[in-house]
Amino acid sequence: MQSYTIGQAARLLGVSPDTARRWADAGRVATHRDEGGRRLIDGKDLAAFSVELAKGGSGEEDVSYTSVRNAFPGIVIAVKLGDVAAQVEIQAGPHRLVSLLTREAVEELGLEVGMEATARVKSTNVHIDRV
Repeated sequence: MQSYTIGQAARLLGVSPDTARRWADAGRVATHRDEGGRRLIDGKDLAAFSVELAKGGSGEEDVSYTSVRNAFPGIVIAVKLGDVAAQVEIQAGPHRLVSLLTREAVEELGLEVGMEATARVKSTNVHIDRV
């Protein structure tokens, strides 16, 4: 059976190696040592753990998984819903960011005026992460 190092597991789970290490230290996922002393996670254990994470079992409330940088944490100041599309405005310090996304995405995130959210800017796209 294939085993993964903490770094490989972190990459597959979309988290930092430090986060994967903390989860292993806390017993959230079982590890064993190879001949060189590296901690490894069995592939079956990693697969089961990844399913748990996908169901929302991260155990950490403010973890966000994204490859987008340039994060602007702020507060939702406006949500305009159309039949299919939506517009969300976030005030992040002196910056007002506007994102156009689907109505379905806004509803899934439960975005409402007054809630904390993070706008993530990549090129000319603005992504919204609910905190």
